[in-house]
Amino acid sequence: MASKTKVLFVVTSNDSLGETGKPTGFHFEELSTPYYLLRDAGYEVEIASIRGGKAPIDPGSQKARGENAPSVERFLDNDDAQTRLASTKPVSEVAASEYAAVYLPGGHGTMWDFPENEALGRLLAESFESDRILASICHGAAGLLAARLSDGSPLVKGREVNSFTDAEERAVELDKVVPFLLETRLREQGANFRGADNFRPIVVKDGNLLTGQNPPSAEPLGRQMVEMLNSSASQAAE
Repeated sequence: MASKTKVLFVVTSNDSLGETGKPTGFHFEELSTPYYLLRDAGYEVEIASIRGGKAPIDPGSQKARGENAPSVERFLDNDDAQTRLASTKPVSEVAASEYAAVYLPGGHGTMWDFPENEALGRLLAESFESDRILASICHGAAGLLAARLSDGSPLVKGREVNSFTDAEERAVELDKVVPFLLETRLREQGANFRGADNFRPIVVKDGNLLTGQNPPSAEPLGRQMVEMLNSSASQAAE
């Protein structure tokens, strides 16, 4: 039986930006901002990754101390949070039934190890089909590509979905580095893609599926996750 107070974050284990030799990983603020919104609301957050162990941070998402978003600074100062990040569970060892929600932070690393990962795909499909909350932000939506429902159809087919857009990928000049363009691939799987202007916050909700576009969307997405979890808990208590 799922805990009504536990949320699972799944992050990338990939620390290399394709063939460039440049480091990548997960986007720090996309993890830390929802992490503390959930924690401060009374929810427990566990962190898993594709391979388990220490999760790589995209160096482009972490600045010198004192210059980061408040949630990043708070995370860096918190020994418990640091321990969770250094000892993530492999995604193959977690069960959807243990969590009220699953969240996929972004970062370019996800583009290489999320889309074809069978364990991640199963986790997301099982979570979605059992009416648990499923959320992603930015490149985290690459994980949704791995999910097939019990009838074999893509999880995103026919659903309103959002992610880092093709225009944003071109704007950061990584459209020729990533293995594919995420918005295009989501559309190819049948998603009804709803994007905003470059680097503007937007969160798209379709039933128990919640998707955000970019780092500025992290706070509104985290707040909406809390609202959905609170609502689900209230309904269960009635």
